[in-house]
Amino acid sequence: MNNRIIEITGAIALTLASTGAALAHATFETPQAKQNSYYKAVVQVPHGCDGQATLKVKVQIPEGIIAVKPMPKSGWTLESVKGEYSRKYEVHGKPVTSGVKEIIWTGSLEDEHFDQFVFQARITDALPADATTYIPVMQECADGKVDWVEIPAEGQDPHSLKRPAPGIMILAADTGHGGHGSHAAAGVEVKAGDLVIAAPVIKATPPNAPVSGGYMNISNSGAAGDRLVSGSADFAGKVEIHEMAMEGDVMKMRPVEGGLEIPAGGSVELKPGGFHVMFIGLKEQMKPGEKRKAKLVFEKAGEVELEFDVMDVKAGGHKNHGG
Repeated sequence: MNNRIIEITGAIALTLASTGAALAHATFETPQAKQNSYYKAVVQVPHGCDGQATLKVKVQIPEGIIAVKPMPKSGWTLESVKGEYSRKYEVHGKPVTSGVKEIIWTGSLEDEHFDQFVFQARITDALPADATTYIPVMQECADGKVDWVEIPAEGQDPHSLKRPAPGIMILAADTGHGGHGSHAAAGVEVKAGDLVIAAPVIKATPPNAPVSGGYMNISNSGAAGDRLVSGSADFAGKVEIHEMAMEGDVMKMRPVEGGLEIPAGGSVELKPGGFHVMFIGLKEQMKPGEKRKAKLVFEKAGEVELEFDVMDVKAGGHKNHGG
């Protein structure tokens, strides 16, 4: 599999809205999140303040979004403002009454450039399903600011607002049961030491396909990092940890030497076009709607058995190849 060249197809869409000058709204890369699950929030900041560079980006966290962990950015300083929640929440059986209420990145983003600011959070069922939760985002420049803080009234089109706050559509929590001990079904989270593994899926394959990819989100609440080092599955000859990476102008897939690091206090998303688990030498077809059990081995958390949902994974417009 080393140095195997694969085709990557995908699309990145930015929607621009005109307000005198051509201004794009601050948005979330993934505009949906499920109750009682972890969510990787990617705030997309499209421009500065009337030609000036953005020097500070603030994100205000509404009630019902907890366990917030912002991602540091190279060249930017990071500050988290903490406070008390209005109610008590429970995370992995432990009560939580306070947490991050505001995230502040300070640096410089030129007006003609685009950038992303990332944090991880848990979406609780305190947020109503089938409704949009709005998260205010503010940009500060040397002589001005752009505040994306306007929240539409009931029945109002948010696109009619001049400075709409970016929103996330909240989906209902899964009602299925599972995840006992060190087992988990897709959409369910399993805890292994300081790690939480969420929503494991395997890509569906055509008959006689030799490989398939496995995807999930792994977060680490501990003070020390861990590593995903290997795996095994009865339906595959071997299991390896792979990554997609550009070499010159060519996208290549290769094994991750030494294992995939899960940083302390951070998370890693395994997804098409990025890090993923590669099931090699398939002994049977991966059919949509079926489930497959496999084991992952971590340096510190040890061996964890997961139950993967087999799904037609086409995120980002990728073809149904192994990665």
